[in-house]
Amino acid sequence: MKSKVFITGATGLLGREVVQAFQFAGYEVVGTGLSRINPPSTIKLDILDHGEIRRVLNEVKPSVVVHCAANRFPDSCQAHPSAAIALNVESSRKLAIEASKHSIFLIYISTDYVFSGKPGEAPYASDAATDPPNVYGQTKRDGEVAVLEALEGSDMPGVVLRVPLLYGHAEKDDPSKSAVHPIVEAIWKAQSIKEGDPKIKMDHYGERYPTATEDVGRVCVDIVKLYTKDTTRNLPKILQFSSEDKYTKYEMCKLIAEEILGLPIDSIEAYDPTRDEKEQKSATVRPYDTHLDTSGLKNLGIDVSTINFLAWWRRELRSFRH
Repeated sequence: MKSKVFITGATGLLGREVVQAFQFAGYEVVGTGLSRINPPSTIKLDILDHGEIRRVLNEVKPSVVVHCAANRFPDSCQAHPSAAIALNVESSRKLAIEASKHSIFLIYISTDYVFSGKPGEAPYASDAATDPPNVYGQTKRDGEVAVLEALEGSDMPGVVLRVPLLYGHAEKDDPSKSAVHPIVEAIWKAQSIKEGDPKIKMDHYGERYPTATEDVGRVCVDIVKLYTKDTTRNLPKILQFSSEDKYTKYEMCKLIAEEILGLPIDSIEAYDPTRDEKEQKSATVRPYDTHLDTSGLKNLGIDVSTINFLAWWRRELRSFRH
């Protein structure tokens, strides 16, 4: 009998790839979403309804839960902190409580934004002190604490998996698009900007480590295989996964434009938001560098290699510079 995996946020950018990774590995998968659902493989679940969480888990009876559902947009979390807490913290707590009751193994997807990202601090070990720079990072950090507390003493352990900026395939007008898709859209928009008109500003300050969602899906499968095989081992409760490809958003823009699309970016301006008075007053603080140390996964024998950023986008855009 196949092991059953329950994936929240299965219709989102990351969730779709996590679903495919477990299906490919031979698991029975049931995903949740609020839109684009396709029963019985993908069912509707309002993760904010704690009664529904209990009911659905009782019906599905999974042996594994991968919790991908979250508000992962920093500006949205900053503007609506109560809603961010409800989704990123309280719903995660309830899910972990129910998982603990039924001895379900849980992976909670977290973020590199739990760290301050101040210059000179990275790379961050999994046990490094957290200091979130914004509401998004704080709610994800509080979610980590809530999940691990709820799973304390459970017959089946749980894991927090921190990941950085993610990218993956997105359908047209998909609200779950990655942070890289707007960069591609900016390149196309720049082609219609006339000389003398304001240029598009692109962040050339923050260091990012874009990581493919399909790699995260593979790592989730490997974690489940290891952690559910021998529950007597004292395995780490917090793991981190990241690509080693390092770019600012402007550097991503330049790379995609020149190496894939063959388009000029004269109308895109590299800028440092820390020197912009308006940006300094912004409520959403972005970190400089939150590079994650992945040695925890390496020590467990889990493959931390990743798809090359440029190669993935060349495939995705199906465009080559001649």
